[in-house]
Amino acid sequence: MSRRSASSRRWVAGLLVLVLLGGAAWVLTHRTVTTAVTEIQYPLRHEDIIRQQAKAKNLDPALIAAVIFAESHFRSGQTSSAGAEGLMQITPETARDIARRSGGTAFTVEDLATPQINISYGSYLLRELLDRYDGDLAAVLAAYNAGPGNADRWGGSSLNVEDIPFPETRAYVLKVLEAQTQYRERYAKELGISG
Repeated sequence: MSRRSASSRRWVAGLLVLVLLGGAAWVLTHRTVTTAVTEIQYPLRHEDIIRQQAKAKNLDPALIAAVIFAESHFRSGQTSSAGAEGLMQITPETARDIARRSGGTAFTVEDLATPQINISYGSYLLRELLDRYDGDLAAVLAAYNAGPGNADRWGGSSLNVEDIPFPETRAYVLKVLEAQTQYRERYAKELGISG
């Protein structure tokens, strides 16, 4: 009887080890899969530049990441049909104006392909729009997408997303607001967002 009892205990112990190993493998795999899904749904690149620009311009780093996500999905070689370039889709005309007003160096279109410069200019524009529209994100994002003149006509700092007559701009504002929430929740550590 004791042989059978010892054999049963070894079998149970072996089964317990297998269950624990299987559980550990599932946790590791699940974590890896979750991380991969997050990276596909909401990619993040250039977080060091985003953190630096957020600090320098007193911006939410999740907002910068969300605008990059909506504008280029973090692909730096993007050019829009309107001629906007780079991660934050800045037009050369806007970039020249920002370079002049911010005391930057002589601007060339090639500068917009550089993540540091593109994110710096896009962040400058976000800060300027936040100041113009008293922090109203719907107005800021509508102006970023469709221009300040349109955002002003639609209500400026008292703009409601539902009142935006351009479907593309309305969808853009909602997309960025959702992405901002996702980046804040998923990448708080990487973006330097504290509690």
